[in-house]
Amino acid sequence: MGLKQTIRSLDVFPRTEEHLLQKTQSGALVSVVGLVIMATLFIHELTYYLTTYTVHEMSVDLKRGETLPIHINMTFPSLPCDVASIDAIDLSGKHEVDLDTNIWKLRLNSHGHIIGTKYLSDLVEKQHTTRNHDDKEHHDDSAKKPHKFSFDKDAENMINKVKKALENGEGCRVYGVLDVQRVAGNFHISVHALNIYVAQMIFGGAKHVNVSHMIHDLSFGPKYPGLHNPLDDTVRILRDTSGTFKYYIKGACR
Repeated sequence: MGLKQTIRSLDVFPRTEEHLLQKTQSGALVSVVGLVIMATLFIHELTYYLTTYTVHEMSVDLKRGETLPIHINMTFPSLPCDVASIDAIDLSGKHEVDLDTNIWKLRLNSHGHIIGTKYLSDLVEKQHTTRNHDDKEHHDDSAKKPHKFSFDKDAENMINKVKKALENGEGCRVYGVLDVQRVAGNFHISVHALNIYVAQMIFGGAKHVNVSHMIHDLSFGPKYPGLHNPLDDTVRILRDTSGTFKYYIKGACR
């Protein structure tokens, strides 16, 4: 009996004493409170686990030679696609006119509906947009003969096409990605790629150039879901007048 009693005393699951099995109101209250606390903690921890938090961090950019993508999606309701151009210049002195890499445009009718697509390149005839980098040679040629402002058949067709587009109330939607250097600079969408005389033939003066626009998306760097950019959904409309809109943005590359 002594050995059996010793072995029985090693049982880690002893029976509860009889007086502890009696059900009372105070015991029920403690049980209910305990269940409520456990349920509350479970729901809180589950919510914390499933909730997404956005954390913003800023650090020194150690990358060199990489470019910064600028995502553009804009509508110009009164500017035909054939005269719109994107130009960019940065602090390093790099100047690009009539950019066309990864940039596209959609022709829009007077109601804003798409009527055609076209790759955004050679928006005006190359004869009138080619830049002469040899100033001396250009000066000598100018001195030898008087200026003659004549347009070939392609230029005349382009002018007539743009005039017809203006009469029909055509607009343009420009979208795509600009890859620029990570330095201060600016880019603009305008009719600067046009030769001044071509522009004069089309618009008859700067006051007839309507650059009303709607910015659907203008963001810098990689895309992040749910991120709203400062100029998104911006609308600027000119009525019976002309003007220039400038936006100043300071960004930190990440």
